[in-house]
Amino acid sequence: MTVWNHNKMMSMPRVTVIGTGTMGTAMARRLLGAGMEVDVWSRHAASTMALVAAGATAYDEATEAVRQSDVVITMLPNADVTAEVMVSGQVLGAMAPQSIWVQMATIGAEGTERLVLETRTHRPSVTFVDAPVSGSREPAEKGQLLILASGPPRTAALLEPVFAALGRATLWLGAAGAGSRMKLVLNTWLAFQVEGAAEVAALATDMGVDAPRLMDALRGNPLASPYALAKLSKMLDQDDHADFSLDLALKDLDLATTEADRGVAPLAAAIAQRWRGLVHNGFSGLDVIAARNGLGPEVSVDPSTPWPAWISEVSSEPPQTIRAASWCVTRRAKPIHPGLPPNPTGSLSAPALDETRATRFFHLHRHFADKVNCLSKAPGSVGTRGDARGRF
Repeated sequence: MTVWNHNKMMSMPRVTVIGTGTMGTAMARRLLGAGMEVDVWSRHAASTMALVAAGATAYDEATEAVRQSDVVITMLPNADVTAEVMVSGQVLGAMAPQSIWVQMATIGAEGTERLVLETRTHRPSVTFVDAPVSGSREPAEKGQLLILASGPPRTAALLEPVFAALGRATLWLGAAGAGSRMKLVLNTWLAFQVEGAAEVAALATDMGVDAPRLMDALRGNPLASPYALAKLSKMLDQDDHADFSLDLALKDLDLATTEADRGVAPLAAAIAQRWRGLVHNGFSGLDVIAARNGLGPEVSVDPSTPWPAWISEVSSEPPQTIRAASWCVTRRAKPIHPGLPPNPTGSLSAPALDETRATRFFHLHRHFADKVNCLSKAPGSVGTRGDARGRF
């Protein structure tokens, strides 16, 4: 294993970022800030608008976005979507000879190995590097990610300026796939800390332990990691702004428990089962601290519960209703009428939306990113991703 500390000046490659969600956008901004020429493409074109304003070049076709780049970074939701875009969509075939494909999303070791084989078989002139990252939105924005790289050693020097812009350090772990295996181990450790914080918070409430006193007892205590303390604090503050969503954490747990041998990680499997119940019962899209829900005798969630019937109602709702509902719920304001502009005071504007339906729309709002083409960040406007903070 080689550790790179990023403090050198290197020549700047041209980089394409495929996938401009929360992490992809933060990475593209870091690359632009480092002086690189950055091309971007997303399945939801509206999400590239802010990056274009910052100096990136956006393309309608992913194949066009990669043709001139030295490095192509993929930050897509899972292995299937990545393969659909890069392989089925002919993007891998459009990459320049001698360019480098850097796969940085968490897609699992098995998915990574399939992409390695596709690259070797169909585009041997392109080098595949497996480099998922440890860190969420804020470290990505600050260039403080830990990059878990694996692949041909000759690419390390070529990728140094890219990784220097994105992370505090890079661990080179061996052949492609080693980075993804390390990422699943780390994210399982993350899940243990989140579930531990959630159950401690529930236990403290049940036993009448004052929340501020609990935090006082844990600060500076070797029993608590900084990450666990940060998540516990968000739970106590009921701050569900998504740095790392419960859905994504569940996806990573599922990858880990599926790829591990039977019986290796029984606790991880149990946590995944409980979190699946939360995702299926209204907590989709929220931060992983939503794990605090469902703990206690008064609440139970069934992971086998199908999506409720009201989901079919949403497809018939006009986009302005979804946007208005999202605005209301994210600000914890009383619901407003979908035909009226958002009321910054949070006061009731009649006639009101039903609050339960508004909450439902909010949790499903991310599924309408390709239907509600509005990313305005101006005060008083509502964006496709839930609110101006980019909740989704």
